[in-house]
Parts: sequence; C-alpha cells; structure tokens
Amino acid sequence: MKSAILPQVRVDPELRADLESMLREGESLSGFIEDSVRSAVAYRRAQAEFYARGEAAWQAYSRTGVAHPADEVIGEMRQRLESKRKELGAGRAKAR
Repeated sequence: MKSAILPQVRVDPELRADLESMLREGESLSGFIEDSVRSAVAYRRAQAEFYARGEAAWQAYSRTGVAHPADEVIGEMRQRLESKRKELGAGRAKAR
C-alpha cells in the first residue's frame, strides 16, 4: 500500500523548539510526529472500545436488571492483575 502524507500543522516557534529539544539521538521530527499520531490513535481506539463495553453493559443491565456487586468485580480484577504480574515476573526471571 502506498503511504499517505498527513496535513501540515502550523505551531508556534517555541513549541517547535521544545519538540526539537526533546528528540532522541537519531530521531527525526517526522518520526516523532508519526509515533505521536500512532499513540493518539491507539489511545482513542482503546477509549472508544472502553465506552462501547460500558454502553453494552448498561444496555444489558437495563434489559435484564442483573448487576454484579462492585466488590466482586474489583476482586476479580485484582485476581487478574495478580495473575498477570506473576506471569510477567516469571517471564523476566527466564530472560535473565
């Protein structure tokens, strides 16, 4: 697929100077902007998915009246977090 060009964005000279001062060694202004745009798109996609899940849950609750107590949900989330931490910790130990 052919690449596309994003529109030019006018910024204050101070912002450009700040940006250029933050570039890492070997990093280009274009690369920084592309990475920033990719990050913003990923964030907004995750945000939209989060809202969609919330809306679906609300609709399901409105239809059924079935809800889950907050402490049960939080407990399950804590278990998932702890499991993931153990999984990641084991991976780090193997990498050493």
